[in-house]
Amino acid sequence: MSDLPIADHALLSDRHSAALVTLDGSIAWLCFPRFDSESVFASILDDEAGHWSIRPTGRSTSTRAYVDGTMVLQTIFHTDEGTLELLDALELGDGADPHRLGEHAPHTLLRGVHCTSGRVAIEMVCRPRPEYGLVVPIFAEIDCGVVATGGSGRLTLSVPAPVIGVDEEIRMQFTLQAGQHRYFALQRTRLGEPLPGAYAQDQIAAGLATTTASWQEWSSIHQSYDGPWRELVHHSGRVLQALSYQPTGAIVAAATTSLPEEIGGERNWDYRYAWVRDASFTMKALWVAACPDEAHEFFDFMTAAAAHSNPDRHLQIMFGIGGEHDLSERLLPQLKGWRGSAPVRVGNGAWDQPQLDVYGELLDAAFRLRGQLGDIEPATRTFLIALADAAASQWQQPDNGIWEIRGAPRHFLYSKLMCWVALDRAIALADQLNATDRITEWSAMAARIRAAILEKGWNEEAAAFTQSFDSPELDASSLMMSVVGFLPASDPRMLATVDAIIDRLTDSRGLVYRYQTDTGVDGLHGNEGTFLLCTFWLAQVLADAGRCGEAREVFERAVGHVNNVGLLAEEVDSETGEQLGNFPQAFSHVGLINAAWAIQQAESGYAANERTPPENEH
Repeated sequence: MSDLPIADHALLSDRHSAALVTLDGSIAWLCFPRFDSESVFASILDDEAGHWSIRPTGRSTSTRAYVDGTMVLQTIFHTDEGTLELLDALELGDGADPHRLGEHAPHTLLRGVHCTSGRVAIEMVCRPRPEYGLVVPIFAEIDCGVVATGGSGRLTLSVPAPVIGVDEEIRMQFTLQAGQHRYFALQRTRLGEPLPGAYAQDQIAAGLATTTASWQEWSSIHQSYDGPWRELVHHSGRVLQALSYQPTGAIVAAATTSLPEEIGGERNWDYRYAWVRDASFTMKALWVAACPDEAHEFFDFMTAAAAHSNPDRHLQIMFGIGGEHDLSERLLPQLKGWRGSAPVRVGNGAWDQPQLDVYGELLDAAFRLRGQLGDIEPATRTFLIALADAAASQWQQPDNGIWEIRGAPRHFLYSKLMCWVALDRAIALADQLNATDRITEWSAMAARIRAAILEKGWNEEAAAFTQSFDSPELDASSLMMSVVGFLPASDPRMLATVDAIIDRLTDSRGLVYRYQTDTGVDGLHGNEGTFLLCTFWLAQVLADAGRCGEAREVFERAVGHVNNVGLLAEEVDSETGEQLGNFPQAFSHVGLINAAWAIQQAESGYAANERTPPENEH
């Protein structure tokens, strides 16, 4: 299964952990009890690393969709003799919507099968391999289930009938007639916790119903966007909600590790952590796609996670979802990788890189969400003021930039731009921050940064704003200059930059690369696909410039790559059109939301600085 297309997978989430399900009903990825925990199933990375399949025994075809307004997956199998419905969900708990779940997630994967016509013979194979495939657990049968012991926890599999084989995997076969149901559950408990009994059939059925209702309640209360591509925007909002870690408010960049940016290449990273940049962008997208009640949670998380006593230390760019600082990277040599794309990594070596853009991204998110933040807590005020001061004092330093290059630090234009944003937004927030006495100082520094960007960021040879000061190389992040309000999209220099990117930084499909890897800027071998976020940025800037027809064309090219359940990875292979990179990717869904909204606003006649969020709780 490690050779299946990345787009063949669908996401399940309980806002604590995530699972991926293949089109043929196999759980190919599951981490318990957190997004960044060791895997229980990881066949997406290696066929021997565990899976859990429920499917018809003979020949079948399948279709699938999420139940309306939810992250509950429905897969329909059609056989020669009948039709089978498979429902999959990570349980949210009794009466809890995905916002109110708290720290006590059941850590249970629920699965139910229902024969809707004829008769269907079914096979179930559960092959857990905890700790990224290292552990072959010991199985013991209990009443209505099997317990797997091995590694840091125990798994209780609830089954509707006696199993026929328990060796290195759990197997059973049964046949359903039209109207019959059967249910399964996999529950994880830590060593030392009381071992739970198996779930009863009606308990699993109730859990599926409650989880479905909880997601639908959240969607009906929090989602009000009513513009173009409404269903895609609402679904992307649910995906972003599904990628948030409820106990702390952290938001993971993606649900997986080491799905490659190039097949067989080395650009394989662990994205199951909370990047300051990604989380800030996500909060802004939720402003459109869902009422962002999590604003306080996110800023409380960042304030606590980033707290340290050294004023000269740069803000860490990413944290563990529980606030952990040390995310040291290591290799998992036992895993072959998706389609042989080794190495497989856990942890992320970029955790201690200096990246100056994060100051602006946090302050921009605070500005966008100022209504939700209300009276800002003293600790958060201190934190946000410190971010502005750090931007003012550090903006002239080289850094590793938005794309986390592993080559030599440079004076990246985007990093300087976001330092300007940090000061611009701090000035706008000065009253709420009780910092009006800092406005003069911040304004003077913002003017210095602006002058430097306009002088050194523009390159006459490229006829565009470029990747770094005094460089002719293009970078899609320069599109953000108009998005953040540094220059209007209609400015001749921005229009020239847009045209340069369209002409020299897109593939034959019209999708946008981040930058050209052959310059060696990132210190890595090989290439990568086009970047979906950057393609959505292009659509957004075209809309802001009044080129709405072109914006729609670019947007449609990008969303043409969503899979059959509306999910996007990070990149697209320029040759094959396949999705590449970790999956699903928060950045891609953020870009989709923001571009759709920008096009809707531009077509409604609103300038970028006049835009207001959808009406209701926002």
